[in-house]
Amino acid sequence: MSQDHLQATLVIIKPDGLIKSLTGNILSRLSESKLKIIGAKIMKVEKDLAHTHYGHLTEKPFFDELMDYIQGKMHGENRVMAMVYYGEDAINKIRLIAGATNPEEAEPTSIRGAYGRILTSGLFENVIHASSSEEDAEREIKLWFNPEEIAFDLYPFKKVPATESVKLVWQ
Repeated sequence: MSQDHLQATLVIIKPDGLIKSLTGNILSRLSESKLKIIGAKIMKVEKDLAHTHYGHLTEKPFFDELMDYIQGKMHGENRVMAMVYYGEDAINKIRLIAGATNPEEAEPTSIRGAYGRILTSGLFENVIHASSSEEDAEREIKLWFNPEEIAFDLYPFKKVPATESVKLVWQ
């Protein structure tokens, strides 16, 4: 594996993918990439995270609906699976398996082609997010994951004292 082409990419199985129990099917398809999963978690998407992730689309007419979609408000459950895949040419490999953003333009054998749909409002319910470039991947991974949630040191980080932090623990 050439070190020049090693990349990380963010993949999110969106609420509709989880509600429709497509997680196993999607993970099986993504495994065809032969990439490593170096971070994974099931999480709620808070409004600030959704807004920061899709900030470049704030002027689009579907922005509010997109916010509702990624936060699970359209499906009654706020839950996504966020993952970091790593390996040679990761971004292109994942995007090829994911398919075109528009499910009607996606190859029928791609994840979006098989499981996505377009709502009457025009919103793409495309089941999965995949980073589109190395710059986007780094920004998105840093947004969705903390350094300790990834299996190895992907990007430079620093340690900061956590003096007034509170964390949840099991009772």
